[in-house]
Amino acid sequence: MEPSDAAHPGPGRAVWTLAPRLLLLPLLPVLLGRGLRLGAAASSSGAAAGDSSAMEELATEKEAEESHRQDSVSLLTFILLLTLTILTIWLFKHRRVRFLHETGLAMIYGLIVGVILRYGTPATSGHDKSLSCTQEDRAFSTLLVNVSGKFFEYTLKGEISPGKINSVEQNDMLRKVTFDPEVFFNILLPPIIFHAGYSLKKRHFFRNLGSILAYAFFGTAVSCFIIGNLMYGVVKLMKIVGQLTDKFYYTDCLFFGAIISATDPVTVLAIFNELHADVDLYALLFGESVLNDAVAIVLSSSIVAYQPAGLNTHAFDAAAFFKSVGIFLGIFSGSFTMGAVTGVVTALVTKFTKLHCFPLLETALFFLMSWSTFLLAEACGFTGVVAVLSCGIAQAHYTYNNLSVESRTRSKQLFEVLHFLAENFIFSYMGLALFTFQKHVFSPIFIIGAFVAIFLGRAAHIYPLSFFLNLGRRHKIGWNFQHMMMFSGLRGAMAFALAIRDTTSYARQMMFTTTLLIVFFTVWVIGGGTTPMLSWLNIRVGVDPDQDPPPNNDSFQVLQGDGLDSAGGSRTKQESAWIFRLWYGFDHNYLKPILTHSGPPLSTTLPAWCGLLARCLTSPQVYDNQEPLREDDSDFILTEGDLTLTYGDSTVTANGSSSSYTASTSLEGGRRTKSSSEEVFERDLGMGDHKVSSRGTPLVFPLQENA
Repeated sequence: MEPSDAAHPGPGRAVWTLAPRLLLLPLLPVLLGRGLRLGAAASSSGAAAGDSSAMEELATEKEAEESHRQDSVSLLTFILLLTLTILTIWLFKHRRVRFLHETGLAMIYGLIVGVILRYGTPATSGHDKSLSCTQEDRAFSTLLVNVSGKFFEYTLKGEISPGKINSVEQNDMLRKVTFDPEVFFNILLPPIIFHAGYSLKKRHFFRNLGSILAYAFFGTAVSCFIIGNLMYGVVKLMKIVGQLTDKFYYTDCLFFGAIISATDPVTVLAIFNELHADVDLYALLFGESVLNDAVAIVLSSSIVAYQPAGLNTHAFDAAAFFKSVGIFLGIFSGSFTMGAVTGVVTALVTKFTKLHCFPLLETALFFLMSWSTFLLAEACGFTGVVAVLSCGIAQAHYTYNNLSVESRTRSKQLFEVLHFLAENFIFSYMGLALFTFQKHVFSPIFIIGAFVAIFLGRAAHIYPLSFFLNLGRRHKIGWNFQHMMMFSGLRGAMAFALAIRDTTSYARQMMFTTTLLIVFFTVWVIGGGTTPMLSWLNIRVGVDPDQDPPPNNDSFQVLQGDGLDSAGGSRTKQESAWIFRLWYGFDHNYLKPILTHSGPPLSTTLPAWCGLLARCLTSPQVYDNQEPLREDDSDFILTEGDLTLTYGDSTVTANGSSSSYTASTSLEGGRRTKSSSEEVFERDLGMGDHKVSSRGTPLVFPLQENA
């Protein structure tokens, strides 16, 4: 068999012409798979040839119809799995059963169906003989085979090791339920990651932002290198005892450390949400898992991009190492910027158009712009997970304020449903893949070593980091919180998706099998032990996640505040990360008025010579709004200088200045004096605690006299 140059195939493609006298007889049964007999072909008449062609077309149509039926059955199988999972979830919630989460149920049902498909369905396709192409030194992604003037296309499915050449999957149904890994990345992951950013509770997230960033970035890197080095020792041990049958490099161990460091405590967080566990602990775990997934995928990409100079491509090279670090920083920052820009563009479109008059179109545009962020980042060589996460945060912070009431409800419910279905679909597929996946490599030593390495890697970044973080935190991360975070390091959808994306080599197949078993164990055992662990560690439950700390006896209390500063006693500000406090002023004074219908008019924040630009960019709703400005989805940093009352066209600040009224607030000694303007406020607003606005943020201002 020799390649033909007549067709001029493109890259990765080859046209093959079969020599009629030498190779036609042995290759036709292989390529066509129909067992054609050619003994009497030369003496057959033209009519017989026509009948043969008709029969061939009929057989092709039947095969296409059978393939369509099998596709429908495979999709129906997953739909029935999700339906059964939903009904069982309802039963568990009705009976208040918490020892097993919905994802664990989906995995169990997937295992049951996988057993049925593996051992209960017969083989439906014959096994073709192998075809040798010794003249080629690489595999082509597509082959166009010329058989008697007819061209047949064959696509590359992947490499098969010589030891498994006779155990290639012969069951068409099992082939159908084995999805392309790109399905997980391009279809199932985007709604899961976007929902995490879009539903982020910014109040508690930004209160603990510094700690979350430390756990997500530094902690994930520490965990990756500890797990990678420990697993390299395990691989060396496997080689000594003769359990290693193929190559397993140090970079493979680091890659495994990166993908298995992606935590997904979906079970723990669901129980936290149901029991209303401590909001700070919830924020730390949720924030770490959200950013941790993004860091893990970029870190794994950087490890894959590690290419030392010289013949040994797996040796340590300082230049290649720093290049990988640069790739990590470039991909992460570029992906985050791309997602934020998409969110800003969507906010501008929804602000300066009348799409809010057509909620269906508005919701559809919002959905497409959000999903396209993932694909745009992947197409540009960045990471879609980071991009769609930053897009979700930007959409919630800016675009959400511009949407109509119907679109706000629709968008939240839409992505919540997609997140639920996609996540349970992935966990169902995990259970199914344990029996339907044909490239498993089970190694007891590697699996046990992976469990030990994960435990040590988690402990090595939770406890030391918490110690150093507590040195600068007002509200310390207690030992019970640290133990709970250590316990809650579950692995889930992201680790599975990263592992299944490449299973061509022996090392990657072993990683995938081990990752699958780790996910099973953590979801079932650790997830099931969450409720007893909360009780054993004395972590408070029954706390409303939207409720702020109760007001103290000071003269006034910010609704989002943490009380007075212990040093001064005259300052009230939220305990949020300093980096967010720096960002807040710029965002509130300029970005919010430009991108949304909320915030102060730009004419009050921009210089006087920018008056025309300020009037063009400021939304008319800001000028026409005669009610206190309020943003339901935002929580901000407040200091004494930030306190501002907005009522109609009047503005009152905490230092006593006012555009049409005068207010004086004294924080010393717990006393407060009132001017005549405050009497007007009391008469208009009524007595008691009143919600007012600090640059668009709701506050609580008790107006009664203190004794």
